[in-house]
Amino acid sequence: MSVQPEMQRRMAMAMRVHPELRAAFESLPQFSDPYEDIEGTRRGFHEMLAAFPADRTGVDSERFEIPRADGSALTVEVYRPEGGAGTGSGGDAVPGQGAASGQDIARDGEAAAPDGGGHALPAVLHFHGGGYALGRSLPGQDRAAIALCRELPAVVITVEYRLAPEHRYPAGVEDCYLALEWAAGRAGELGIDPARIALTGKSAGAGLSAAVALMARDRGGPAIVHQSLCVPDLDDRVGADEAAEAEGAVTARGTTGRSVQRAWKHYLPEGTGVADAYAAAARATDLSGLPPAYVLVCDLDPMRDAGLAYARRLMDAGVPVTVRNVPGAWHGFELYAPETRVAKEMTAHWTGQLRAALYPVMG
Repeated sequence: MSVQPEMQRRMAMAMRVHPELRAAFESLPQFSDPYEDIEGTRRGFHEMLAAFPADRTGVDSERFEIPRADGSALTVEVYRPEGGAGTGSGGDAVPGQGAASGQDIARDGEAAAPDGGGHALPAVLHFHGGGYALGRSLPGQDRAAIALCRELPAVVITVEYRLAPEHRYPAGVEDCYLALEWAAGRAGELGIDPARIALTGKSAGAGLSAAVALMARDRGGPAIVHQSLCVPDLDDRVGADEAAEAEGAVTARGTTGRSVQRAWKHYLPEGTGVADAYAAAARATDLSGLPPAYVLVCDLDPMRDAGLAYARRLMDAGVPVTVRNVPGAWHGFELYAPETRVAKEMTAHWTGQLRAALYPVMG
């Protein structure tokens, strides 16, 4: 691939960027391969997070270790509105530090019995993004979880699933499913309403949410009331043609088809020809019987068409779906332009749809 066509493609993309986002788009850093030094990439990400601590006002959190079948442990962190939600021992999980008080939070804010009786909060399992390889927040610092906990309100459970390339598929998605089973099985102890459990995530986290919804359906697992898929990375075929083009192009900014392919190359087991549905939900042949979904895409995201196609297939299978496209925006734009109206409206819409699913209006 020559330099000139790549420059022309970038100029064409820049012309489509939302006017409010143009300055942020032009300031995007040059892309570098995170896998050249994945540990260094993760350190840099955590250093950036440490420099800007999250505002935990109104939120408590507690960490648990969930035993895996092989004797290792999966770490989850449970975020709750401050002063609420009973915890108990978590069964065979080992409580961490920062336990909340021994009360449940009721749906309308009143305290309920410590044993999980009375009204309980809905739960959201939040799977972080990061190309299945990074993106894990510092302990107690998951900004998305904190915001959802406060604003819905809900008990939000973040999952520190095993990361690629050290742990390739199916390690990460099995961790996420294990966390779902654990949360549903200890709903009373965690102050959770088991009839109101949702899955959410962005990018790879949305891909994991879609896959876990499939697993729960196929395995007869816990009931899921809603799957919220934001800029979902759920199709290993995205960017395959672009990735096959000759090297030597101008280094791109932002997420491209080639960078999407690079992530899948490190996530799927070596030698994989065709991914299965629990790795890439878009490969599933039957989408019937899945929970209602929210699918958010960005106009300039190489994953946009795959996300829209998945939403359409869900609709065709009889699954209720709400779709939103953010015009003139690229994958992860809100990280670079969080104070723009475009970013705030996107977040408000996503949060509002999740709230509506967890707090339905009864006729």
